[in-house]
Amino acid sequence: MDLLADLFRDVGFERRILGAHAVQPGQALRFPCDRSIGFHVVLRGTCHVHVAGRATPLRLETGDIALMARGCEHHVATRRTLAGLAVATLGMAAAPVVDADAELQLVSGAWQLWHAPVHPLFTELPDWFVRRATRSAALDPVALTVAMLADELRGSAMGRDSVVHALVDVLFTHLLRDAVAARGEAGAGWSHAVRDPQVRAAVARLHAEPAHPWTLESLAHAVGLSRSALAERFRSAMGEPPLSYLRTVRLQRAMRLLTESDRTLEQVAAAVGYGDAFGFSKAFKRALGESPGEFRKRDARERAVPWRFGAGGTMGAG
Repeated sequence: MDLLADLFRDVGFERRILGAHAVQPGQALRFPCDRSIGFHVVLRGTCHVHVAGRATPLRLETGDIALMARGCEHHVATRRTLAGLAVATLGMAAAPVVDADAELQLVSGAWQLWHAPVHPLFTELPDWFVRRATRSAALDPVALTVAMLADELRGSAMGRDSVVHALVDVLFTHLLRDAVAARGEAGAGWSHAVRDPQVRAAVARLHAEPAHPWTLESLAHAVGLSRSALAERFRSAMGEPPLSYLRTVRLQRAMRLLTESDRTLEQVAAAVGYGDAFGFSKAFKRALGESPGEFRKRDARERAVPWRFGAGGTMGAG
């Protein structure tokens, strides 16, 4: 069972390659990220990331990668100040990365989490997580992937877009691994909990089979622990009991099914482990403040929002 793959599917990720940019000295690129997480890879030059509330910009060098949490709007420029720069919102007035004379070249990607609440993993992410090129060994997979990405973007071989999308997904997964590992050392929470092999096995079971009628006893048996041992270890690591986390998993999957399928409420309820639509609707409204039907109608209206990523960019869809 691949826990991250299950999680990516359940949260309804929509991915967009934001583009390869050659940023000129008099230019700043604005990245509105209200409901997205994403990253920048610096292929060449020095990049200054300007974030509201930070006294100084975040400095990135060639080969550095910065992962930003959901909602971190920012500007990217070659200068330490935005004063006097022409600001272009993402996708506007950006020169192609093949411009060999460009002072700053970077490629950016974003994964949209449109609906809240989001999974605990994404609420735990730091606003900014930076992986420095200097920490990478010559055969480090991230360094190799960055080099392959830069090579693809500067070429025009058949299948380039498919390769670029795959490499961006690889980089994103490696960054999340690193961010989870770093966050996991800090204490309680999802990232900390999955460091315990048996708690992680329990989490994976809940993601793999959310419709199963789990009890604390059956889950403990599935991962080779006693009922009391699982309860203690799970709560200590995660900060909540296993069946409380199961409600989170079911809610995440229910939101995805309501927005990505035309299943009836009875079918969605059954798919996420509720015996009937009434019980499911009651639990859903208690968590989100609106009924499943209201949620589905709101999602349909919001499909027309220009900056919402469209269908077909889902993580793993290629």
